[in-house]
Amino acid sequence: MLKQMEGSMAVAEAVALARPEVICAYPITPQTHIVEGLGEMVKSGQLENCEYINVESEFAALSVGIGSSAAGARTYTATASQGILFMAEAVYNASGMGLPIVMTVGNRAIGAPINIWNDQTDSMSMRDAGWIQLFCETNQEAVDVHIQAFKIAEKLSVPVMVCMDGFILTHAYERIDMPEQAQIDQFLPPFNPRQVLDPANPVSMGAMVGPEAFTEVRYLAHRRQMDALELIPQVAQEYAEIVGRDSGGLISTYKAEDAETLVISLGSVIGTIKDVIDQRREEGEKIGCVAIRSFRPFPIAEIRKACANAKRIVVLEKCFAVGMGGMVASNVRMALSTQPVPVYNVIAGLGGRPITQTSLHNLFNEAAADKLEGLHFLDLNQEVVERELERQRLDECSGSVAENILRDIGAVAASKV
Repeated sequence: MLKQMEGSMAVAEAVALARPEVICAYPITPQTHIVEGLGEMVKSGQLENCEYINVESEFAALSVGIGSSAAGARTYTATASQGILFMAEAVYNASGMGLPIVMTVGNRAIGAPINIWNDQTDSMSMRDAGWIQLFCETNQEAVDVHIQAFKIAEKLSVPVMVCMDGFILTHAYERIDMPEQAQIDQFLPPFNPRQVLDPANPVSMGAMVGPEAFTEVRYLAHRRQMDALELIPQVAQEYAEIVGRDSGGLISTYKAEDAETLVISLGSVIGTIKDVIDQRREEGEKIGCVAIRSFRPFPIAEIRKACANAKRIVVLEKCFAVGMGGMVASNVRMALSTQPVPVYNVIAGLGGRPITQTSLHNLFNEAAADKLEGLHFLDLNQEVVERELERQRLDECSGSVAENILRDIGAVAASKV
């Protein structure tokens, strides 16, 4: 059914179609509308046989989710930014215990300085916590991938994080083709937990494990992620056969077959990249892109295959590890370690900074001429940076970097020079 709706409400309806039995909710921008929408559906009776639990923190939200999943209930929650940091211990516990929870991350920058706008630092901070991480380009993908996430999680007994760009997707109104309940019931069977707390058959879950067995337990967690490399495309194909739409999977490509310059990215920026590629293709340039849909597990074989004929790779990402560089680029370089192709790392869109077509054209011009440095910050104001560095060199008590930068660019009134 075609609807014009906000991304968050579309995700709420998609989650409801999966018939969750427990929803653990704590509000944090920009995911709040998702759990609000689900709360309204539970209260009205539209979503039946579901317990909606308001909690006092993000840590509590996932902790309650761990308990409900262990008790055999299909469980969902959502978070963003500082919220995922607050629940970090529970994030590791959920995956370590092999509990198939589905959680939306409405991607948002992490402070300090305080920033509520979009980048992907939050979910990337948990990239090695043992969760499957699926990234969405559009709200339609977000609808479809959330439904697929429940099946992936429950088949493997692994939690799944569905990542969608905050505000850019969560608050955008778009046309959505919402599946019918009968289609989803055909696609997603009732939850049959691999492990469950049962008073009639008591077991321990989350037991202490010493050196004699810890390596094997962690290895088996890795094996489940490797199994996901086969399962994720299979589930996407099953979904396409029922719903009639291609979404999900490990990667997607766009005009990549003969591309000499190949751009790799993830999330909503792929749409802008495609527009720029179309413009440059009209001028005869061989350029294409690869969208990473599954960041964990990382699709090494698919990346290698997609990049086999490229002369250069540009990895554009909305996050980076301070002191090292791009996290996505590091994984791409590892995947292409046997291929003699330069990989340029571009950091863009931090804290919600717009990634414009003009900036991308300038970037791709430099890339085509092989003039990019290994680590490049798109639209970095070098003059402002140098001014702050000089301030620090001259004054040991130079003050807060964040406030100094805001004064330099005129965003706040100057009170110190």
